[in-house]
Amino acid sequence: MSHRMMLLRRAASAAALLATVLPLTVAPPAHAADDDGAAACRPPASVPLDAEQSRLADPRTGALVERAGLADFVRRFPAALCTTRSRTEAERLLDSWGQALWQASVRRAQGQRAGGDLAAGDDRPLYWARLGMTAALARWQPEFPADKAALRARLEDASRGLTGNAFRPAPGVRRIFISGFDPFGLDAEIRRANPSGSAALLLNGRRITLADGTVAEIRAVVLPVRYADFDAGIVERAFTPHLAGPAPADIITTVSQGYPGIFTLEDWAGRARSADPYPDNARALSGGTRERPVTAPGLGPGPEFIRTTLPAGAVTAAVQTPYPVLLNSEVTEIPAGATAPVDRADGPTPGSRAVAGGGGGYLSNEVAYRSNRLRAELAPHLPGGHLHTPVLTGLPADPQLLTGPEFEHNESAIASEVRAVLEHAAVRR
Repeated sequence: MSHRMMLLRRAASAAALLATVLPLTVAPPAHAADDDGAAACRPPASVPLDAEQSRLADPRTGALVERAGLADFVRRFPAALCTTRSRTEAERLLDSWGQALWQASVRRAQGQRAGGDLAAGDDRPLYWARLGMTAALARWQPEFPADKAALRARLEDASRGLTGNAFRPAPGVRRIFISGFDPFGLDAEIRRANPSGSAALLLNGRRITLADGTVAEIRAVVLPVRYADFDAGIVERAFTPHLAGPAPADIITTVSQGYPGIFTLEDWAGRARSADPYPDNARALSGGTRERPVTAPGLGPGPEFIRTTLPAGAVTAAVQTPYPVLLNSEVTEIPAGATAPVDRADGPTPGSRAVAGGGGGYLSNEVAYRSNRLRAELAPHLPGGHLHTPVLTGLPADPQLLTGPEFEHNESAIASEVRAVLEHAAVRR
């Protein structure tokens, strides 16, 4: 099985490289102006969009937003921006619009809000609607000084579940905090989704019954696939309130898309970035390769590898359908005193330099390392680790078809099995 895992990891890396609370009818916040009712605002600037925003030129991205019933967020946002008269007003607007988009997406995923003909659990509309709003923010020309980078960060955090998303006070209810990711590899296939993001939307705020009959509440965030955001501490901003806040989590789990046909619990997360030449969603590189791994900027002190404290044995013994769930103990390291990387099937050796954790040297490995380094610092008694989902397949062969029965079935099945894993992982031990 170890040899198979190594081959799967390399195959997944090669494939990636080739891919060079509101009403049920929630709408944008009430202060959104109609396009012809906006306050005075300088004409939109002709500014270059970033690499991620530039993909909005593909009409399929707008169709995904439209077919999920989220298009009003994008259409009405520019006029709403023009109603603001100060930095403080703009900050409040970005917070409220971001939270409204997040809540609308969660409610849609959970069948509490009608919207369009896409499957309820489809994670792509949230991604493309958010990007459309950030593009409008980039073009906005306010009549007062505004730090657009800071304003975008507020919109990003709010629309990803990082704000206004605390656990509800409930004695005896266990608390599970998870993170998912945006779609990625979009230059190769712009229709791609990410089942970890779908699981986050489907599970956020849900009460579930654990394998021992106790009840747990899940809170979730969806993180960007961008090195710069990780450098700026988005993982730490997401996890700190749930590790050191007034109602901390009882277990944390980061989730991302991993290997074809299987779930893996990653035994080890490595401190290094080593995924180049595979870029992030902004087409940025990390600067780290297999031969020359690098440490991410802003990363606090910690060991080269961090081991999961999730109950892997209990999970793998209980959850095996429709996809197998395996414990992956493989790492890549540069052994102490050596200069060349070595693949190992049984974890790291003492004094080695991390090259890659079980999930590689990309952001899925880094979110596991960052969150669990923080857990070890703030709440070392908590179980924590990383879960890789199967690769989501099933998009129709016709590139103009945005969805299909196989694709929708697979995304739903993966998200359901994420829930099953949590039902066994979060049992009090």
